[in-house]
Amino acid sequence: MTIDEILELMDDLLDKAVSVPLSKKKSMVDTEKMREYIDSIRYNLPSEIKKAKQMVADRSSIITEANAKAEEIIKRAEERAKVIVSNEEIVKKSRETAEEMLTQAKKMDSEIRAAMSARMDKLLDETEKLLVKNLSEVRGTRAALKEAEKK
Repeated sequence: MTIDEILELMDDLLDKAVSVPLSKKKSMVDTEKMREYIDSIRYNLPSEIKKAKQMVADRSSIITEANAKAEEIIKRAEERAKVIVSNEEIVKKSRETAEEMLTQAKKMDSEIRAAMSARMDKLLDETEKLLVKNLSEVRGTRAALKEAEKK
């Protein structure tokens, strides 16, 4: 029997108590029954206290375990966040490097095109001068032939 049940029986015993004549607040109770209930409480009280202490200990153990799990979850989350941030930094640096390389490649392409264009213009100019010189020589030779034919 639990302490609550015993207290309920004591309460019922008091409710059934007979009032003492000429007294408003006094009643007669079966003292043997009341002593039985009190002894039962004394007997059951240590086990109830033990249960309560065990519940408190279990509660403390559960809280300690929950705190440890929470710490582990937080630790893993922080590590994961570091990895994500690290990966984002790598991606960011890779993008910056790629953009820098693309800019340099465009600049080199522009410089090569300009140098090639200048070189081609120079070669074409030299070719044109040679062709003009050869054309002059051909015209001179032709004129000389015509002159020689006339004589």
